[in-house]
Amino acid sequence: MVQWLINSWYQLQPVRWLLWPLSIVYQAVLYLRKWLYQFGILKQNYLSVPVIIVGNITVGGTGKTPFVIWLATQLKQAGYRPGIISRGYGGKAEHYPQNVMPDSDPSVVGDEPIIISRHTLCPMVVAPDRFAAGKMLLQDYDCNIIIADDGLQHYALGRDIEIVIVDGQRQFGNQLCLPAGPLREPMSRLQNVDFIVENHGKDSAQYNMYLYQQHAINVVDPTKRRALSSFIERGQTVHAIAGIGHPQRFFDQLSTQGLQVISHPFDDHHPFQTKDLIFNDDIPILMTEKDAVKCQGFANSDTWYIPIEASISGKLDQHILKKLAGITPHG
Repeated sequence: MVQWLINSWYQLQPVRWLLWPLSIVYQAVLYLRKWLYQFGILKQNYLSVPVIIVGNITVGGTGKTPFVIWLATQLKQAGYRPGIISRGYGGKAEHYPQNVMPDSDPSVVGDEPIIISRHTLCPMVVAPDRFAAGKMLLQDYDCNIIIADDGLQHYALGRDIEIVIVDGQRQFGNQLCLPAGPLREPMSRLQNVDFIVENHGKDSAQYNMYLYQQHAINVVDPTKRRALSSFIERGQTVHAIAGIGHPQRFFDQLSTQGLQVISHPFDDHHPFQTKDLIFNDDIPILMTEKDAVKCQGFANSDTWYIPIEASISGKLDQHILKKLAGITPHG
């Protein structure tokens, strides 16, 4: 049922017109909420350091995680001491805010935060209240800038820079708001953000993000690595597992590199179990890093994950640093 609804957002199906009245109600609530923040009826809280929001206006994965990793790396190279905050989707901590470490339990803090922590080694905190998460970072760590992962619609947190990641393949679907379409906010929201980055978008995009898959790491023993080309050279068939916002992207990336792929899509943030990885054959299993953090305890020895590296065109790092230089501290 859920997948059928998602498909209707990206295909010309008449069901969208049945859901359109609900989208109008949803949009009205959005405008009311934004108006309440604009006129101070609902309070927007600012942290004492600059805050960069990384988000999207559509439901589903657009590539925010590799972008956050890239951004944190660029900021560190420029001399900043970034901390990272997130909602921690998929995690069910008993209390918040919750610190994230490279070896944290994904069932507590979520899967994506662990990946970000492992790759950036930046202090990271998750909480539904992003302002509380930011305050904890500033109290416990020596951070002078905050990156908020997936906080575009969390208006309670004041922000200095907004960056939107767009799926270059699916774009905005039928351009309708939920539930008739995939939009969390109307298309007009893009007019007010600072930077728009397209994930494998058109060459004409000002900022394009390219994701690279170069090697595979064993899920059970991360010290073992294989070049992705070693699977391809054999013309090997692989089981491909993806529990992400847009699984087909992962499958297509493997197929275009020459692998024979048996696809196994799962819902985003799927809580993997042993049965999900049993196929009664000796074919290797390839999965995303996001899924691997939840499968280490029961994966077999021929299960591999593929870390993703990002590069951004258009000198985006320099433009972000220039904008940061003009930001006045909030006190």
